[in-house]
Amino acid sequence: MHLFRLRLILALILGVTLVSIASTYFDVLAHKHAMRQDLVRRTALLGASLQPEIESAVAGNRVDGIAATVARLHPFDEALGLAVYDPQGRLLASAGPQDLFNLLPPATVKRAAHKGAPMAYFGHDSSRQWLEEAIPVHAGSQLNGVMVVLQDAGFIRAEDRAVWKRSFWRIAAFVVLIVAVTLLMVSWFLTRPMTRFAERLRRLRSGRAHEADDDNIAELSFLSPLAREVDTLAESLMAARAAARAEARLRDAGEHIWTAERLAVHVRERFGSSQVFVLSNREPYMHVRKGKEVVCEVPPSGLVTAIEPVLCACDGVWVAHGSGSEDRSAVDEFDRLCVPPGEPRYSLRRVWLSSEEESGYYDGFANEGLWPLCHIAHTRPIFRASDWSCYQHVNRKFASAVLSEMEGCDNPVVFVQDYHFALAPRMIKDARPDARVAIFWHIPWPNPEAFGICPWQVELLDGLLGADLIGFHIPLHCSNFLATVDRTLEARTDREHMTVRRGGHASLVKPYPISVVIDGASARDENRAGDGETATPAAADIRRLLQEEYGVRCEYLALGVDRLDYTKGIEERLLALEGLLEEHRWFVEKLTLVQIAAPSRTRIPSYMDLRRRVEETAQRINRQFQTARWKPVVLIERQYNHDEVNRWYRAADLCLVTSLHDGMNLVAKEFLAARDDEDGVLLLSRFTGAAVELADALIVNPYDISAVAEAIRRGLEMPRGERRARMQRMRRQVMENNVYRWAASILGDLSGLRMEDWETVSAGRAGPTVVHPAGADRRKLA
Repeated sequence: MHLFRLRLILALILGVTLVSIASTYFDVLAHKHAMRQDLVRRTALLGASLQPEIESAVAGNRVDGIAATVARLHPFDEALGLAVYDPQGRLLASAGPQDLFNLLPPATVKRAAHKGAPMAYFGHDSSRQWLEEAIPVHAGSQLNGVMVVLQDAGFIRAEDRAVWKRSFWRIAAFVVLIVAVTLLMVSWFLTRPMTRFAERLRRLRSGRAHEADDDNIAELSFLSPLAREVDTLAESLMAARAAARAEARLRDAGEHIWTAERLAVHVRERFGSSQVFVLSNREPYMHVRKGKEVVCEVPPSGLVTAIEPVLCACDGVWVAHGSGSEDRSAVDEFDRLCVPPGEPRYSLRRVWLSSEEESGYYDGFANEGLWPLCHIAHTRPIFRASDWSCYQHVNRKFASAVLSEMEGCDNPVVFVQDYHFALAPRMIKDARPDARVAIFWHIPWPNPEAFGICPWQVELLDGLLGADLIGFHIPLHCSNFLATVDRTLEARTDREHMTVRRGGHASLVKPYPISVVIDGASARDENRAGDGETATPAAADIRRLLQEEYGVRCEYLALGVDRLDYTKGIEERLLALEGLLEEHRWFVEKLTLVQIAAPSRTRIPSYMDLRRRVEETAQRINRQFQTARWKPVVLIERQYNHDEVNRWYRAADLCLVTSLHDGMNLVAKEFLAARDDEDGVLLLSRFTGAAVELADALIVNPYDISAVAEAIRRGLEMPRGERRARMQRMRRQVMENNVYRWAASILGDLSGLRMEDWETVSAGRAGPTVVHPAGADRRKLA
């Protein structure tokens, strides 16, 4: 549409300009002709008035008085010059510009003498224009000579220029006016109907044809032939959708592979007309400026893949921090916008944070306090009262945004994400007891002794227990949470049913291992693998391409993909590579480790220090082992999108996941999902949640550097048959327990909770009484 408008504007400007120039040209010609005729008429009148005097002077041979006559006429600008010629055309006398008289052609004088009537001639040189009026002079009936009157005609050229100048501004005004009127008409009579027509098509495509209003249909009457065809297409599309839903329902009843469509059907059948509200720190879409354009990007996150089908099915709302540089320009007056772009199915509500709020809530309490507290990575958590105050304030701000979006909604469903919003479930549940609230804790939950370090453990636990359902990755984290509650709060904990009851409210605590998606194309490739077919380039070809792009020359390629975080064990991984090269020298010039380390939380000192240490370690290993054509470590410190990372996954012989402590670590599962060639080896830390599910990985203790080095050697030397068997089993595990099953399990359990049954389900022993020292404001326990 923008290109159409540009072409239309250019065509209008060109057309209006050409027509106006042509019209002005003919106007100038007509005006010039009229001015010339007027000058000829006035000159003829002047000549007629001078004729008796000149005739008397010629008859009396007193032509010397011509100069006096011209001098008498000059003050009145009546004549430029005056001359008298004999009948043969010889100059008898003249007054005025002599050089001009020398330029006058004799033909005009001779024609006037021959015809006995006045003759007019317009002449010019490089700087002047004039009119020559030749008038016969008689003595009675005898021709005595010819009088020539010269008039200045330069004003005609000046007037022509003035006309062109006025026409230029008139043309410009016409162009602006016509373009404006045309664009307005295009907007009213073409763009708006086409936009509404496109909106109608989007509704039909998304299965919301009933929302089309009659006014819009009437406005599209001139598109009626196309509209009739679209209606026919819509009927076919709705029939196909109905068939797909029926198939999804059948799969929901018995099929074990989950898809986005099956998840959407699952949620609609469980929640009916209830709306789903998601709260997270990271937004699913962000607007950023690239050059002169504002683009909408999807941040790398498996959460969007899992949650978006749910919100699309329920016309839900996603509440998140607006962190994009151009996010404010994309929202309406209520800080909302419809997403996904081009096919809006749900609403995104953006919440704004000041730099002070972001520093205290996100950098401070969440990532300098809770993150190291929950990860046993031997980094001391930092707790500041100011950060805690900011964390409370931001949780209230986000909870208020969710509550405002829930106004007028009956029995809403709220799904809170991660440690950034530990207080939000209680805030939401207290304001809306009818809401079903779940929170998923994406990071580990430590043992009670470790969590007891936090000065505000009571408030955090109380906030979490506002949720009806609390999810963790693995059973160990659930057990740690129940033990922490049991030791910290006055509450009833039921280990058999995994429930906590406190203050008349019950919470279910369950493990839900998050996962990724192996798309349909990959699944088909998996089924065809035994026949030798490949839908993607071979891993060797991809690796050769990457070697050309990044200068990686090696026989074996090991890969690490992580955020630059102290929990990921990147230093330990590098040290294991160093030990391997020292112990097994034949891997020198054969094995290269490509470590993709995406910068993360760069304002926090511990992360800046980690970056320095990793860079120094990589440089030291390269200095020790590299040769002219090879180096052991390629450190890439930048963000990669999903497609770029997948290229590395497919090229690697070995993927290293050596986290010191992780909730799940989806890199391990992403590597498996990418390996549709059913090859490659996964080396996995025992301290990740993924290790619970992926028993066919090479499980290692990342703190045991020599054991990790030996596992790398074993993985590189593993026979192809064993590699493929392990990869097939792990891929099947991920395929059957994908991210859609994760979301369906959580939301299915949440929908199945019956509030009236909780008294019976959660009956059990009471938890210990909490003793609060005087003045402690419930901060610490006795």
